[in-house]
Amino acid sequence: MGQVRSTLSQTAPVLKRAALWLAFLAPFFYLSYGSANWLASQRAHVPNVAFAWESAIPFFAWTIIPYWSINLFYGLCLFINATPRDVDRLARRYLTIQLIAVACFIAFPLEATFVRPATSGLPGFMFAMLGGFDKPFNQAPSLHIALLVVIWDHLRGRLPRRARLLWHAWCFLIGASVLTTWQHHVIDIPTGMLLGLFSAWLFPRDAGSPLAKFAMIGDPKSRRLGIYYLCGAVAFLGLAVLCTPLSAAALLLLWPAVALAIIALGYFGAGPQIFQKRVDGRVTLASRWLLAPYRLGAHINIRLWTRRMPASVAIADGVHLGRFPHRHEADRFATVIDMTGELPRPSGAHARWCSFPTLDLIALDEIQTLAAADVIEAARQQGPVLVCCALGFQRSAWVIAHWLLISRRCEDPVEAVRLIERAGRRVHLPAESIHAVTEGLQ
Repeated sequence: MGQVRSTLSQTAPVLKRAALWLAFLAPFFYLSYGSANWLASQRAHVPNVAFAWESAIPFFAWTIIPYWSINLFYGLCLFINATPRDVDRLARRYLTIQLIAVACFIAFPLEATFVRPATSGLPGFMFAMLGGFDKPFNQAPSLHIALLVVIWDHLRGRLPRRARLLWHAWCFLIGASVLTTWQHHVIDIPTGMLLGLFSAWLFPRDAGSPLAKFAMIGDPKSRRLGIYYLCGAVAFLGLAVLCTPLSAAALLLLWPAVALAIIALGYFGAGPQIFQKRVDGRVTLASRWLLAPYRLGAHINIRLWTRRMPASVAIADGVHLGRFPHRHEADRFATVIDMTGELPRPSGAHARWCSFPTLDLIALDEIQTLAAADVIEAARQQGPVLVCCALGFQRSAWVIAHWLLISRRCEDPVEAVRLIERAGRRVHLPAESIHAVTEGLQ
């Protein structure tokens, strides 16, 4: 009896919080969605954006069943949580999707042009219910797909291993059903996925929002880099708009536009939290996919700058300095001390990974630098250590210079930099950084 009471005392707050959120979200969903539909219907002309080949997409009436099932999972997922905080996170993801999608529907409504064939039986009844409130004006981004991304992510880690394959298959059916029920055009799917990933990124599991501690940075260099990335985002967005008629290129260009806008936020004040990188070097699923275009650019940059250089060089006493390693390169070391925020650890790497996420081209925080230097000294006792950043020119060299000085292997910053350069690594440590090292050790 005592165990039952304990269980009830733990679940009651979750159920209460879930019920309160659902009581707000359900009417808000229909009111905001319906209002956007009504506003679009008042326009003299609502455009349509579709590929010519979409007319070949088959209509399967039975797929209205998985299409409708997302409504069940929408409410159910609120109640499948361990704590009220988990409920709040999921509800905020829902609310973010709703607010952004409705804003898009109002700003640039798009009309679906499908004319569905007559249906009967259960599918016919479900289509009739759907037609009672769902009008053809609100397309991109697809609310259905955005919510599916969040709901799929919410349940995939909570289901038994044997049930996950079935869950993945059902979610695939839900995603495909937006096309096979002739409810959405193709453009709605990638835009909906971006929105879903963004909401999952904004409210990550087991961490605060990456924008929670946003504070405008006074560093002119950081602001300048933020402006560069913001201009890049605007340029990609402009190119996507210019790609008329609609093409796959236009949809692909939206992806780097979103990624670069998030990177700009990091330089403006959000910091390396935008990458959602853990101590073990892994990143969240949302971060991995949402920022993939930026990471692709980072890998290309690494290749261009370091293709004629060794991956790493020995500095002293088993400590090596290098660029971000591939898996086979990382496994040559007992420990990898990773100073990048932008790059996740290679999949399958067995080395012990210690991540200190930072932004590229920005001076490192003194406390973080000293912590990394202390880890170097402790880790080298267990075997060879690699200290890396993207290129191995600045962030990692800065940490190794600190380590050489605090361990008294070098007497002054100039000697530390010379030792690194004699090892065969070109480093970029400006004079003011070297001066800062001296001041920090006094």
